[in-house]
Amino acid sequence: MFVSERIGLRKMQNEDVEIYHAWRNDSQVMYSTNPSLDVYSLEETKEFVEKIILQASPSKSYIIYDKQNSKPIGITSLINIDAKNRNAECIIDIGEKDYWGQGYGQEALSLLLNYAFLEMNLHRAYLRVFSFNEKAISLYHKLGFMHEGRSRQTLFRNGQWHDIVHMGILQDEYMKKK
Repeated sequence: MFVSERIGLRKMQNEDVEIYHAWRNDSQVMYSTNPSLDVYSLEETKEFVEKIILQASPSKSYIIYDKQNSKPIGITSLINIDAKNRNAECIIDIGEKDYWGQGYGQEALSLLLNYAFLEMNLHRAYLRVFSFNEKAISLYHKLGFMHEGRSRQTLFRNGQWHDIVHMGILQDEYMKKK
């Protein structure tokens, strides 16, 4: 369930704080996923991981690792899990730039969606993406996500306002694509 051809997902642990801290403070990594682009101290990252990622309920966060060398390459999560209405928000970051543009994000998100729809029996998964992140939007379309709306001019980057695009996929839509 948590392994594909090239990658695996494993629960995030305290030992992952330092690598996550490096990704979280890399402006190139966070440019297309983090609205604030703040710089965080190691202590702030530890607190974030402990309170938000490891102990937050309801959420499920996984380190994406390369099966060949067990190297952590990113993180993917289901957050804001609404068990009553069977919905959750998806998040993904490939933190290791050497792995960008090679399909690792698609593999990881496919594993996460398999878990969401086949194991957790969610009805709907959704995400938010910055309008300028065309590669991510294309990937989400490939996986079956559909545009559900946009929050206009919500993000200010490089002297310009950008929208946040809202996308979602239903369990039956995902199963048809499989």
